[in-house]
Amino acid sequence: MNFGLIYGMSPFGLTRYTDLTLAEAEDFVRAYFNQFPGVKSYLDGMRRLAAEQGYVETLLGRRRYFPALKMLTDRNQRAREEREAINAPIQGTAADIMKIAMIRVPSALEQAQLAARMTLQVHDELVLECPVEQLAQTAALVQQVMADAYPLRAPLQTEARYGQNWGQMNPVSQVKG
Repeated sequence: MNFGLIYGMSPFGLTRYTDLTLAEAEDFVRAYFNQFPGVKSYLDGMRRLAAEQGYVETLLGRRRYFPALKMLTDRNQRAREEREAINAPIQGTAADIMKIAMIRVPSALEQAQLAARMTLQVHDELVLECPVEQLAQTAALVQQVMADAYPLRAPLQTEARYGQNWGQMNPVSQVKG
């Protein structure tokens, strides 16, 4: 529900995913934003910023433009554009941080003299191949590089998993050795 409310789910939308009545959903949304006023402030601020200046930015300054937002009169279209304006700095910043990590990981592996190689990036994940005997060290290094990719007030959390295929993934903490 957190993501739904952050990305603009209405009380009516909430009733479609829960057993709440419309009145209960309205109360829930009101209580949620009272409990987390910073979230409400952020959402309102992004809507206002996108409408006033026609764009929003990631933490690293990359812009996503919404030039028509000021002129939209169709409520559904405007709501869609506002949701995208709210989402763009969050998802865009995550992408920026991932790109920084992707640039830094290969040189960190080389400096540590590890044989691992980055093979794929999927959303917020990096996929690497490495010798089994270097698994724990590789995972620790990559997690540190990713967590330190960009300084934030809240620390970035990472986790590492390993396996021969997607169906057999295990936490690296379970590595015997």
